[in-house]
Amino acid sequence: MSENTGSAMAKEEQKQSSRRKSAKRETPSLNMDELRELAELVNEHGFTDFEFENANIRVRLSKMMSAPIVHQTAQPAQTSAPAAQSAAETHIAATESAAETQDDLHKITSPIVGTFYSSASPDKDPYVKKGDKVMPETVVCIVEAMKLMNEIQAEVSGEVVEIYVENGQAVEYGQPLFGIKK
Repeated sequence: MSENTGSAMAKEEQKQSSRRKSAKRETPSLNMDELRELAELVNEHGFTDFEFENANIRVRLSKMMSAPIVHQTAQPAQTSAPAAQSAAETHIAATESAAETQDDLHKITSPIVGTFYSSASPDKDPYVKKGDKVMPETVVCIVEAMKLMNEIQAEVSGEVVEIYVENGQAVEYGQPLFGIKK
């Protein structure tokens, strides 16, 4: 091997080493806004799974598909048709009334796919309960995703009137967690 070739190879190796060192110094990460944006894109295009990995970060988004929830009302077996119709109309009116009150609420939704936790640990009290007053910076729960505990803030002032999920339940991106009456 000639001296020039050896020298050129050494310089090239130095350049690569320098690039690796500068890449190690630059540790780009994903902030929550970028993660939300990525989740919206994945949801928008109908993906159920998405994974991205480079030398510095790995992101995996998975959307759990759930079966539709069907509510049935028990009706007495021996009712006349008008009575059964009246009971069905009452049930529909009650459902519509509940839906109207739900529309007035500000919904705090899950910004990511993960597991919902109502408190910091199993032996601690929940962050919030029905009837509690919250401010925009009030932490209302934690959503765990990929072993990272993400504190979710209320982002509005008001009263907690609905809690839509149970402790330890898996949640999807955009799923309502709380209903806040402003």
